[in-house]
Amino acid sequence: MANIKDVARLAGVSTSTVSLVLNHKGYVSEATREKVEAAVRQLHYVPSEVARNLSLNRTNLIGVIIPDVAHPFFASLLHEIELSLYRYGYKTMVCSTCEKENAELAFLDMLRRHTMDGLIIGAHALHLESYQRIKLPIVAFDRFLSREIPIVKADHIQGGRLAAEALLRRRPRHVVQIAGSPGINTTAHAHEDAFAETIQAAGIRLDSVIMPDNAFRPEDFAAAAREIFERYPDTDAISGTDLGAIYAVREGMRRGRRIPEDLSVVAYDGTYLTRLGPKVLTAVVQPLPALGQKAAEAIISLIRQAPLPSLEPLAMGFQTGETA
Repeated sequence: MANIKDVARLAGVSTSTVSLVLNHKGYVSEATREKVEAAVRQLHYVPSEVARNLSLNRTNLIGVIIPDVAHPFFASLLHEIELSLYRYGYKTMVCSTCEKENAELAFLDMLRRHTMDGLIIGAHALHLESYQRIKLPIVAFDRFLSREIPIVKADHIQGGRLAAEALLRRRPRHVVQIAGSPGINTTAHAHEDAFAETIQAAGIRLDSVIMPDNAFRPEDFAAAAREIFERYPDTDAISGTDLGAIYAVREGMRRGRRIPEDLSVVAYDGTYLTRLGPKVLTAVVQPLPALGQKAAEAIISLIRQAPLPSLEPLAMGFQTGETA
C-alpha cells in the first residue's frame, strides 16, 4: 500500500508539499498541485485519517455520556444526537454510566488528552468541581454542571403544566406523581415542580412516589407502580415518565381498574414506547429530533470556537392518547 513518501517521490516534491495539497492548506502552485494529484491517482493513495487528524489536532470524535443506553428515552436521544453529528462529519463514542464505576471520569480524561474533540453529557455522578476545572468543549443535556457549560433542554415547565392539565380534564380526586431522585441535579425536575403547582392550585390532593438514584430499569418502574397502589389505593390519576406510566397502566389493570374511566395516566417523554401497547398513552412529548440537533450544533460550535446557537428551552409536544 502506497504511503505519503511514495506520492512525494513520484511527484518529485517533498512530503510537506503533498500534505499541503491533501489538506488544502497553504500555497501550492497549480502545476505542483496537479503533479501531486496525478501521483495520488496513479498510486491509489488513501490518506491516513488518523495522521491527518493528528496534524490538525482533531479526532472528529465526540463522546456522549448517558445514564443507560438501554433506557428508551436515552436510546432515542442518542439516536438523534448520533445522526446529527454524523451529518456534520463527526463520529460518536458512547458511555453508559449505569453500573459502571469511573466510566464518566475515563471520558473526561479522554477529552483532556484530546482523544476526542468534545463531550455531550446527559448524566453525571462526579462532583461538579470535576467539570468546573475543565476548559474544553462540553455541552450538558438536562444537567447543571457549571455556569460555563451550556445546557440543551426542553421547556419542562411547559411540559409539567401540560401533563397536569391533561389529568385535570378528567376531574381527578387524588393524583400521584412518579418523581425522579432529588439527588440528581437535572433541569427535568422543573416539570415535576410545575406539575405539582398546577395540580395543587386546582385544589386536588397530590402525593409523590420518589424513584431511587440511578433507577432506569423496567423493574424499578414496576416497583414504583406497585408502591403507588399499596400506599395510595384510592388514587385515580398518575403521571410519570414513559416507563413509569406504562407500568402504572399495567398495575392498575391488574388490580381491576378501567383505563381511563377509573384511572387516568399521563406519560412524560412520549417515546415510541407510548405507542406500542394495546392503548396509546396520553403523553407530553419531548422534541427529540430538535434536541439532538441542538446538542450537536452546540458542541460543534464550541469545538470550532464559533458563536453558540440559541439555547432557549425547546417547546414540548402533546400526544392525545387513550389513557387520560
